[in-house]
Amino acid sequence: MKKTVTWVLIADGTQGRVLENTGPGKGLKQVRGLDWTIGAFSAQDIMSDRPGRSHSAVGHGRSAMEPKTDPVEHREAEFLKSLADVLDRHQQQGDFDRLVIAAGPDALGEIRKAVSPAVKKTIIAELNKDLTNLPTAELDQHLDGIIAA
Repeated sequence: MKKTVTWVLIADGTQGRVLENTGPGKGLKQVRGLDWTIGAFSAQDIMSDRPGRSHSAVGHGRSAMEPKTDPVEHREAEFLKSLADVLDRHQQQGDFDRLVIAAGPDALGEIRKAVSPAVKKTIIAELNKDLTNLPTAELDQHLDGIIAA
């Protein structure tokens, strides 16, 4: 009988990790090579140049142009999209059967948009909590009732 492999993605906009459970009483183990961190930056750190200038539609004045998107939000969304792509590849390889996602509200929304339909079918639970800074040993209490760790 094939064991059921459950992966738990814990993520926010700047870090993520995947843990694995292979059955009741087996606990959670870090999946090797599936932990990521990008440095937290402010918009000022990302935007290297001064904003562009534009002529006013009325009069002779010029004013600074604001970016259309927040560079920090864009960077975090791209990071979360890359996590979803990794999950998709591993799901296609059959590395996991079920998926639990734990992320703060903004990150969870970005992940929901980015995961493939095949990965969506494996999701058994979503936790609207940022658990990224908790040690693995303390995650069991948050996942109680979802997986038998």
